[in-house]
Amino acid sequence: MAGEQLHAVGYMRTSSAANVGEGKDSEPRQRAAIEAYAAEAGYTIAPDDFFYDPKIKGADGVTSRPGFAAMLDRIAGNGVRTIIVESPDRFARDLTVQLTGHDYLKKLGITLIPASAPDYFIEDTPTAVLVRQVLGAIAQFEKACTVAKLRAARDRIRERTGRKVGGRKNYAEMRPEVVERARWFAVQAHPERTKSTPHRALSLREISASLANEGCLTPSGRSYSPMAVRSMLRSEAT
Repeated sequence: MAGEQLHAVGYMRTSSAANVGEGKDSEPRQRAAIEAYAAEAGYTIAPDDFFYDPKIKGADGVTSRPGFAAMLDRIAGNGVRTIIVESPDRFARDLTVQLTGHDYLKKLGITLIPASAPDYFIEDTPTAVLVRQVLGAIAQFEKACTVAKLRAARDRIRERTGRKVGGRKNYAEMRPEVVERARWFAVQAHPERTKSTPHRALSLREISASLANEGCLTPSGRSYSPMAVRSMLRSEAT
């Protein structure tokens, strides 16, 4: 919308203690660069919306930084969705930290703009794409390894104790009182039995109807399906 005021926050970082403190030029230089870009691009940054992480290495993850955490808390409260930094390496010097940090902010709906290269995190360079693909492959591999380890551990416990470990709970575990009634109905003879079938048991559908008559319904208030009744009759508590 034309004339709409844009708001942002500024973020600064210095890794060396030699560039921190009164008379040092790192923080003022970064602030000046951020303010200059903000004015040119039409952004307003409130005096209290500048955040600084002194003596934080460029390879340190962004979520472990005190100033960065305070900035996210501020953003959560004021609705601002744009962060301006002096340059990509002021956000993070390590490329992997840059990309993972940017992706983290992107998932939060936050735009990151380096004043020295505003399109840096928008353009998908071959290097950036490659790093993202490698990181994704590593994350997928680590997840697969974790799943395999947990499955092996459950199998060992199951073999040793004979009990189910983990996995989806069955009806006997979730609704033992319903299972008990289903099994009771399963051994009852149908009232309309004939001479040829004097002891005909209730069908799965008839058991479902009997459960419904007693108020034994699914969480959504429906009758249990015949397949669900079959699962109840076969399920075992662990």
